[in-house]
Amino acid sequence: MNRHRILIVEDERDLQSLLRLFFERQGYTVYDARDGQEAVEVARRKLPDLILMDIQMPRKTGIEAVQELRADPRFANTPILAITAHARNYLPPDIIRAGFDHVILKPFDFQEMMDRVVDALRYRD
Repeated sequence: MNRHRILIVEDERDLQSLLRLFFERQGYTVYDARDGQEAVEVARRKLPDLILMDIQMPRKTGIEAVQELRADPRFANTPILAITAHARNYLPPDIIRAGFDHVILKPFDFQEMMDRVVDALRYRD
């Protein structure tokens, strides 16, 4: 059974529930947060192995949250993948420069997302 812990940060409840169900069925332990501020708080408490984070969210954006997490040495090597529908507002190179490891554009393919997560965790282990 998979022992990796994933934090899913998404303000759209239906999508967050879908992602939670998908990853739990793959054997992952899943934590969730609804905005960037909550993401930072949950990450610091739970120390996930990987974070999937939306960019556009209330209270604190994904960009602000990833920069805050990267400033914490505990998250220097944690894979943090951006999920976004706002590729026009935030270009993938800008998202990577902000501190994300990879960008997954919405709408996404679940197999592609799973491949990215597996690859990111493989390089972390």
